[in-house]
Amino acid sequence: MSFNIGLSGLRAATSDLNVTGNNIANAGTAGFKQSRAEFADVYAASVLGTGSNPQGSGVLLANVSQLFNQGNINYTQNALDLAINGNGFFVTSNNGDVSYTRAGYFGTDRDGFMVNNFGYRLQGYTVDDAGNLQNGIVGDLRVETASQAPRATENLEQVFNLNSTNTVPTTVPFNPADPTTYNSSTSTNIYDTQGNAHVFTQYFIKTGPNSWDMNVLIDGRNPDDPTLTTPSTVPLTFTTSGQLDVPALIASAPTGFTVDANGLIQLTTWVPAAPDTSVPPVWGPNGADASATGVAIDLRGATQFSSSFAVNSVSQDGYTTGQLSGLEIDDTGVVFARYTNGQSRVQGQVVLANFANVQGLTPVGKTAWVQSFASGEPVVGTPRTGTLGALQSGALEDSNVELSDQLVNLIVAQRNYQANAKTIETNSAVTQTILNIR
Repeated sequence: MSFNIGLSGLRAATSDLNVTGNNIANAGTAGFKQSRAEFADVYAASVLGTGSNPQGSGVLLANVSQLFNQGNINYTQNALDLAINGNGFFVTSNNGDVSYTRAGYFGTDRDGFMVNNFGYRLQGYTVDDAGNLQNGIVGDLRVETASQAPRATENLEQVFNLNSTNTVPTTVPFNPADPTTYNSSTSTNIYDTQGNAHVFTQYFIKTGPNSWDMNVLIDGRNPDDPTLTTPSTVPLTFTTSGQLDVPALIASAPTGFTVDANGLIQLTTWVPAAPDTSVPPVWGPNGADASATGVAIDLRGATQFSSSFAVNSVSQDGYTTGQLSGLEIDDTGVVFARYTNGQSRVQGQVVLANFANVQGLTPVGKTAWVQSFASGEPVVGTPRTGTLGALQSGALEDSNVELSDQLVNLIVAQRNYQANAKTIETNSAVTQTILNIR
């Protein structure tokens, strides 16, 4: 019996050494969770039970459990490195074979899919063709690496103030090269269907109390006819309180524009143009079009107060073509792509999974686990929702192995091994003594 007891002790000490050695070997493995050998004593059973003073039959390895406590967050400055601060696992798919990991080594493959260092695709909420996030639809996250197509300007919104103390210019006629023929001016870029930028310039000329003319040139040319340098004109009237008189604007008859029932100035006849190489250059259509719906110009927030001319805000929705310049992932897992044209677009949202019993997950190597009956079904959600942790971009979660503890465990396992070997040696000596009796 004592031989078997000692042998079970050797096996247990060997298992303990194996577990501890594996922990030490993975002390530098990102996302690794240390294991712990758990032992139980053994007693021989009989039909009538073990009796009041049973003798033990040794030890057995009851379980090797993993400790899922948080590892340190190590910042790497690589935007696609991800760390989970709190509960949850990344969800990855290898041709439909789903696994879960805490190791956040992610990048993109040649097709733009976000993959880990084994080529498994990161899962998350995907986007449709319009860039809208499809909440609840989990699939392979993909970053659009192709050039972003240009968009023609459809809407231009400005908020500005015209100085009510200005006087009517005495120099006539209007000449964009002569600042004495107008009171103030401002410019912004608008775009055609090919992504070409055109300078949209407004010149404001006071014509009387609360009355102004807004002269418009695009690239210094008439919006309707690029062969002309004469502007299109929109009369602007302000109320006695300094607000734009929208009903008067609707009733006006601007040249080259129309005004809809909401007070939006519609530029529908613009012909995008460019000069040729002749001297002097001759202007003509550049081969692109304006937006099919025209350009809607919203000036309803304009004011006329006794302060200097200022443009408080300006926005337009057109842009030129752009190349992917970088990626950002926020703490809720939303993936943003930034382009060289100043635009950004949501590419998807990383999801995390959690389990009722994480100890029941089955480790499959490569710092990954798979679902088991004991773990229960995964609860999938976005970071920072429910009990799920936050996501940290540009960082990795270190192994939670504490080397000093493991080195002490090595010493203890070694002593246990030696002591159990001594049990076998002593039992062998006793047996030899019996064999030597004559």
